Amino acid sequence: MKNTRLTQLNTHRDAWVEINLDSIAHNVREFRENIPANKKILGIVKADAYGHGAAMITPIMLASGIDMLGVASIDEGLDLRREKINCDILVVGAVPVWSFEIAAENDIAVSIFSEAHINACKQAYERTGKKVKTHIKLDTGMNRIGLKPDCAIEFINKVQNLDFIDLKGIFTHLANAEDVKETEKQFNCWNKIISAINTDNLLLHILNTAGAMKYDIPSNMVRMGIAIYGLYPDLAPDLKFYPSLKQVMGLKGRITNIHTMHKGEGISYGYTYKAEKNIKVATIPIGYADGVPRILSNKIEGELNGVKIKQIGNITMDQMMFDITDIDANEGDIITLLNDKDLTIDNWAKIAGTINYELTCRLKVRLPRVYVR
Repeated sequence: MKNTRLTQLNTHRDAWVEINLDSIAHNVREFRENIPANKKILGIVKADAYGHGAAMITPIMLASGIDMLGVASIDEGLDLRREKINCDILVVGAVPVWSFEIAAENDIAVSIFSEAHINACKQAYERTGKKVKTHIKLDTGMNRIGLKPDCAIEFINKVQNLDFIDLKGIFTHLANAEDVKETEKQFNCWNKIISAINTDNLLLHILNTAGAMKYDIPSNMVRMGIAIYGLYPDLAPDLKFYPSLKQVMGLKGRITNIHTMHKGEGISYGYTYKAEKNIKVATIPIGYADGVPRILSNKIEGELNGVKIKQIGNITMDQMMFDITDIDANEGDIITLLNDKDLTIDNWAKIAGTINYELTCRLKVRLPRVYVR
């Protein structure tokens, strides 16, 4: 389902992801208050804003203190431009050289780190008359993409002297922010390069959410990612600041069926749960095809009419079941699976042995998103 700012709140499913826009604003302001006033914030909205709906949430992010946006691909940047998002946008990932012209025409900055990128900038300028906006990506230890330190200074100096490239910034990415010694190696590499070049009018960014919460290093912009969505990176307690965040994403479904399950009967595929007494079972139309990992089966709770209830049996592709014995409920009542209090994405991630980022991205697969204030 494509989400735009005109997405209707009425859906044809009895299940939905609920996005709290007030929590977005709160999280950005909370982070902004802990960042020096002279530093800009680049808000990361790649993967459709980690599953939250980039086009819908970016206006409130920008109004709350975000200065520019980071995406993973040209297509994600174009999606925002089509929604009339006019702020600065940077593609933080690698961009194919044949798309540089499109980037220039749509005022989207790209990451560059090779001679092929320089040539693509030149060709784009010759064809469009527009300079490609760029940020040079350094590889200080992530070993993913970017310039290696031994050739970085020469490359930067070359780009700064080219009249067909509009160099806006230089950046790198922390691979292991929770490890102080490993991070210091990256900081030292970064400082050696930055101190050897002319940085006038350039945006310098190395700190992501985790880095900004833990370290202080010369730069004039930080990247805010997972914290926008009310979730914390995995960090030790010795932090510069610990913002009070609110989980933005909720998950709800309406009961589609209620029935009695008798003692000794099993439920769902494989009968991983069998009733030890007669119980009342409620079914909701949410399953692993909607992004809820099957490994959570029999391990999570929901909330119905203010009461915690246990999920029972294997989660199936499109449905899951709950024990609602002794609760006064009817078909059509809402069961909450995720909220910003005690039914958290972090708890799911811990059970599933993964990270909170992955789960929010999964939940965008086919569930409609409803935006609330």
